[in-house]
Amino acid sequence: IMSDQFNLNVNKRELVNKGERKRLFKQGKVPGIYYSHNSKESVPFYIDKNELSKAQKAETQIFNISVGDKKRNVLFKSIQYHPVTDEIIHVDLYGIKMDQLVSVNVAINILGTAKGIVEGGILVQNLNEIEIECLPMDIPQSVDIDVSDLDIGDSLRVETIDLDEKLTLKTSMDQIIVSVTLAAKEEEPE
Repeated sequence: IMSDQFNLNVNKRELVNKGERKRLFKQGKVPGIYYSHNSKESVPFYIDKNELSKAQKAETQIFNISVGDKKRNVLFKSIQYHPVTDEIIHVDLYGIKMDQLVSVNVAINILGTAKGIVEGGILVQNLNEIEIECLPMDIPQSVDIDVSDLDIGDSLRVETIDLDEKLTLKTSMDQIIVSVTLAAKEEEPE
C-alpha cells in the first residue's frame, strides 16, 4: 500500500514578509503551512512549484513529507490560486493519522451526455466537488456521476450519489449537483 504514496519535498521556513514571498516565488517556490492532525502544531514551509505540479498529477491524495526529521502523512487541505495567473500561491497541508477519519473534498466527475442536451438543453453544473469523510486510504480520486438520463428540467441532487460504504457524505443531501435547463432561444434572423 505504501507504494501508492508520494513523497513531497518541503523545506521549513521562517514566517515571511511580503518581499520575502515575492523572492521565494521568483525562485519557483510556493509557501505553505503544515498543520498537525490535532492542530497543536503548525510549521511554515515552502515547496518547489515543479514538485507541487507533480503532486497534483499523482494518483493519490496522501503524501509523505518530512517536517524537520519527522516523517508525516499529509493531505492538501486548501490550495490558493492567483486570481489572474491561476498560479498556486499558497498551500495548506494537513497531517493525518492513517487510522483516523478525515474530511476531504473530492472532485465530481460528470459522465455521459444528458438526453436533454440533444433536445437543446444546457447542462449546468452547480457543484464541482463534494465533501466526504473516510479513512485516508479510502479517499477516492473523484466521484463519478452519470447524467445520461437527464431531460430538460431534470436535476441530480447530492442524495443520488452512490458512494462506497466506506465513505460518508458530508455535503448536504439536497444540494443540486447538475441540472439541465432550457437554452435561451436566440432570435433567428428572417
